[in-house]
Amino acid sequence: MNNEANHKSEELGGKLKEGFGKLTDNERLEAEGQNDQTKANLKQAGDNVKDAFK
Repeated sequence: MNNEANHKSEELGGKLKEGFGKLTDNERLEAEGQNDQTKANLKQAGDNVKDAFK
């Protein structure tokens, strides 16, 4: 459960970073936010696979 919360918070942080990048017209920050979200989603998918085999 702890991993799920960590991954969700990482995803939320990425969304905030992306939104702030869009707001300030900072493409680098926007891309970092998208990257953070992708990483978090991959981690969540990995957790789901692990849970399926338990």
